[in-house]
Amino acid sequence: MLHLDCLPAEQGFLGDENRHLSGLDSARAVVVPCPLEASVCYGAGTSRGPQAILEASHQVETWDEELGVDLGGAGIATLEALEVHGSIPEVQERLARTVGSLLDRGAFPLVLGGEHSLTPGAVRAVSQRFPGLMVLQVDAHADLRESYQGNANSHACSMRRCLDDPSLRVVGVGIRSMSAAEARFAAQNPERVRHFLARGRSWTAREVLATISSPVYLSLDLDGLDCSLLPATGTPEPGGLFWEETLDLLRALFRERKVVAADLVELAPIPGQPASDYLAARLATKILAYALHSA
Repeated sequence: MLHLDCLPAEQGFLGDENRHLSGLDSARAVVVPCPLEASVCYGAGTSRGPQAILEASHQVETWDEELGVDLGGAGIATLEALEVHGSIPEVQERLARTVGSLLDRGAFPLVLGGEHSLTPGAVRAVSQRFPGLMVLQVDAHADLRESYQGNANSHACSMRRCLDDPSLRVVGVGIRSMSAAEARFAAQNPERVRHFLARGRSWTAREVLATISSPVYLSLDLDGLDCSLLPATGTPEPGGLFWEETLDLLRALFRERKVVAADLVELAPIPGQPASDYLAARLATKILAYALHSA
């Protein structure tokens, strides 16, 4: 089995609250920092996202008032940051091996990005172990381009690269920006791509779930949230999801479907403005709470 090194408790997710964890083999969930930044096309800074989330998580209370559980004793480990040198496919393969090893240990992996181009690597490892995998993508952008700025592995192509696996399907929520080519691809592949657009917001969480079957990989691009709520992302878009409706969707997803892994990507911290970092850390905490304690 792949050797993986953990951060000391005081440096990891939730900080000293996890100091009693005896090691990776006893972890029920594992946070994987992946500071990949190789294809950003507007605002930069996603390489600093994972560390900003880890640091902000030290300010998050471990008691979940909704579920009535203390995440400080839930068995959450944090790996050392993934090496991100080399090409995007090389980083994706490195991440695939890491995520695969965690799944083989029986842990729930939560990858912290980093840009969205990391997702196909993690999804590859999960789909190899969970046939029939679906991807639930929370995002402002469709990410269905075949190539962007000459790069087929750009963050703008992340869902298209996932769909290179013919067995996969993608359901996108909060989408409000796509190219004409992406719109055509989605229209031509209705059995594999379904979008719930942000505009109008007439859909409900239950309607989204009706299009999703287990097992599920959750990919949450933080620009899926409204930019007034979380401005610290490389390609912010107005008209996005807000906190409670995001939690409504996640709560229903984890309660009614088997979610086997997740990523949280595209935080680009703004120096001196910690609100976005803290929101991302809170969202990561809720994902882990739902993953470990939903019925």
